[in-house]
Amino acid sequence: MRIGFDAKRAFANKTGLGNYSRFILNSLLLNEQQYEYLAYTPKNTKSLFNDFPTKNILQPESFLDKKLSALWRYSSVTNQLQKDKIDVFHGLSNEIPQGLAKSGIASVVTIHDLIFEKLPTHYKAIDRTIYRHKFKSACKRADSIIAISQQTRRDLIELYQIDHNKIEVIYQDCNPVFKTPVETEKRKEILKLYGINDPYVLCVGTIEERKNQLKLTEAFSNLKNKDFKLVLIGKATRYLQKIRNFISKNNIENRVLILENVPTEHLPALYQEAAVFAYISIYEGFGIPILEALNSGTPVIAARGSCLEEAGGPGGLYADPFNVEEITFQLEKILADSALRESLVISGKSYVTKFAGNHIASQLVNLYSRLNKDKR
Repeated sequence: MRIGFDAKRAFANKTGLGNYSRFILNSLLLNEQQYEYLAYTPKNTKSLFNDFPTKNILQPESFLDKKLSALWRYSSVTNQLQKDKIDVFHGLSNEIPQGLAKSGIASVVTIHDLIFEKLPTHYKAIDRTIYRHKFKSACKRADSIIAISQQTRRDLIELYQIDHNKIEVIYQDCNPVFKTPVETEKRKEILKLYGINDPYVLCVGTIEERKNQLKLTEAFSNLKNKDFKLVLIGKATRYLQKIRNFISKNNIENRVLILENVPTEHLPALYQEAAVFAYISIYEGFGIPILEALNSGTPVIAARGSCLEEAGGPGGLYADPFNVEEITFQLEKILADSALRESLVISGKSYVTKFAGNHIASQLVNLYSRLNKDKR
């Protein structure tokens, strides 16, 4: 069986959809080697996925397709898929090309989230319109849909009236670097680099309104225990100014550290040294940072109401993301009780094994095989 992938993100995006695409392809290459995997991408210039076999990376062939790569991904790649005798095509990032059904190629699309539908004010109207068209079209035309969480599955059924029998929930995992303990001396060296001298609560994620770091900062400022710092790591947006204004107004500059441009290789040490990882995002399709924390042996406090309880399971405590008092209560509870933290770490380590690449790869090939059989 030959499986083709819309792998643009694997070769173009450093985070997010790129991480997901690389995880899926790596998991299949390592664990299900009986099949052939071909990655279709307009470009491969960023050296983001050097582990993937070069001979299986396919790019536009004709002069016109090279010049109009968006159109190639949208439709004309289907001709190439036919020529390459692809049995199943998997759109890894919310879309699939036109014409697959007529070409006799089975298809599956991964839908990551419908956040733009759930939180429309966080997106431009034109972006919502484009996303809605792409997502609905892909869901309608695909033979099967992969939702990366039960939350996304529920959203697809509720918002797009997708037949529940058409949707498979297949999870993803985090970068394996978070599963390897960092040596004590190296951890100390990295903490010193960022001026971290006290025990701390860690939050990693783009500093934006949806991620809700302001509410976390407000809750943190209410802690009776002043021995801890709050370390926020992420790309800044205009939302950061609201957080800085709160920090200044409440004179907690010496208790909150905001870091940008932290390289991935430093993150495992920062996760592993944290007392608690806090992720109070208002809404997510999935919670990769939670998996990073649990694999690092760090207990979690996360938001209720989307998929974060699904990602963290028994490895975390949960709070209403809009209720500062409840967030503070859970922070106080976990920071004051070392036995609770240890219990959460043990439970979390056991729980995250369900997201391992070998399990995911097995689920994927079972789906591909079924789709291929149904086409014949």
